[in-house]
Amino acid sequence: MSLTSGEVGKSGFRLKALANKIRETLDKLSARTAIKYAVYASAVTLFFVLILFPPIAGIIIKWGNIRFILEQPTLVSRALNAIQNSFVIALIVGFFDLLAGIPTAWLIARGKSRWLSAIDTLADIPFIIPTTALGYSLLLFWSKPDGISAIFGDSLVSPGWLLVMLLHFTFSFPVVVRTLVGALLDYKMEFERASRTLGAAPFTAMRTVTFPVLRPAMVSAFILAFARSISETGATMVVAGAFENGPVFIQNMRTEFSVSNPVLYDGAIVFASFILIALSILVFVVVRLVGPKLKLPLKRVHPLMERRLSYKKAETSRNIVALFVFFVLILGPSLFVALPAFQAIFTDSLPNAMTSSGIWQGYWQSLLLSYGLGAVVTIINIALGLPTAILIARQKMGKFMSSVFDLLVNVPLVVPSIALGVSLGIFWKTSFALPDLALLIFAHLAITYPYFVRSMAAALERINPDIEEASRTLGAKPFGVFRTIIFPLTKYSLLSGAIMVFTRSVSETGATLAVTSTLQTAPVLLVNWIKKVVPASGLDIALASGFLVLFSFIILLALRLVIGREEKY
Repeated sequence: MSLTSGEVGKSGFRLKALANKIRETLDKLSARTAIKYAVYASAVTLFFVLILFPPIAGIIIKWGNIRFILEQPTLVSRALNAIQNSFVIALIVGFFDLLAGIPTAWLIARGKSRWLSAIDTLADIPFIIPTTALGYSLLLFWSKPDGISAIFGDSLVSPGWLLVMLLHFTFSFPVVVRTLVGALLDYKMEFERASRTLGAAPFTAMRTVTFPVLRPAMVSAFILAFARSISETGATMVVAGAFENGPVFIQNMRTEFSVSNPVLYDGAIVFASFILIALSILVFVVVRLVGPKLKLPLKRVHPLMERRLSYKKAETSRNIVALFVFFVLILGPSLFVALPAFQAIFTDSLPNAMTSSGIWQGYWQSLLLSYGLGAVVTIINIALGLPTAILIARQKMGKFMSSVFDLLVNVPLVVPSIALGVSLGIFWKTSFALPDLALLIFAHLAITYPYFVRSMAAALERINPDIEEASRTLGAKPFGVFRTIIFPLTKYSLLSGAIMVFTRSVSETGATLAVTSTLQTAPVLLVNWIKKVVPASGLDIALASGFLVLFSFIILLALRLVIGREEKY
């Protein structure tokens, strides 16, 4: 039986009344001090229990074995040199990520073309591809005769420090772009428009008005890019050759000593991981102290030069350079491993994939597991990460304790992924008899949590607390303040954080291997194919990677189109 227009109207009215009632109930509950502190206390407790402690549990448990490596001066020197390489590369990569990411994010957020949503989604591709497959793709692109080296007749970039740097730039670039795009879309342009009305050139308005407001996002973007570079292991191993950074040193110690001298291997993990974490926290402290005090509007202004940089010709040139860097240095090398997928369509690989025959048996279940796991982890991150971001941005725990808490949130980011996976396995497998699916969720939660918190904390820091205080003075309850002020001003940063969490979870390999052997996600399956654990052809690898990229692209693009974007001009 079809409903009449009157019945439809009554149903809509009932739903609206129910929504209003729910909002009123949440408003009243949020005004209760006990409820408010319970939410914050739960967020802090769950952070320590689920996020911070498990990744460092293995380091704590094996701490006594550090003396075995300290008795080996040659290995100590080798470890310190590798750690130095890690920091040099991470600092350089973080700087170039910002340099290239700012104009790309500006183009995506401020451009008028209808194709920019597609480019916005394409920027996440290196984050979607499993890290080992990404390293393999860059190795093929830069070093093998089938890639760009074919043009030059020799390997253009041989395995070593330069290829490691290109790889780290590729997989950390999306983090910077995603953080800055969210910040730019959240940013309301009244002050920038006012400065233009008063005669400032667009470039001057951007430098003196917009950049200072976006400073927290830039600081967070640099921290995330730096931390991503410090911790990555699997992809770096593929392209490093004889070069060692911290995570590669740990992996080499595993190869050399995990069987012949396990206590020395444990000592190497503890020694290298501890120094990486300690020095990374020191870098974060410096960045957090210096970043807010950095005077982005330089005192010396060159009006003529800035007006020239504001001309349409200069803007077009900047956009062309940004797109060139994106497509040639980021997207092309990332997708190179999947390009033969078009050739695979005309072979037996596609029918085998569609019917789950041969090596394709279980591929689609692995893909669904990856996407389902990513969705669950994203929802949990939003629920746990929002209170944490508020605690940090609004310094609810006091200035000093909030700063300490802010630093601790970053720790899982800088634990080398191999050490993190081992620690998670030790903690969850030996301490709790949890099902493998729960182990996967907790492992991915520990890895992705800082991405969401960093993105949202930076967004909240851009909002003047006086606006919230004025709303409360006028009678708004805490949940009402969040619903009517905070969420509208940070919804794009929330989306950016959620996308980073989802894509990072979908691509994670190392921690997944460490905590479960019965459940196989798509990245784990691809790694087994690439390493010839399963006898897959290059066309099969390409087609499987192509499916992963295609479906992820469709999901992210659909999400952006559903949420939409407000016009900024």
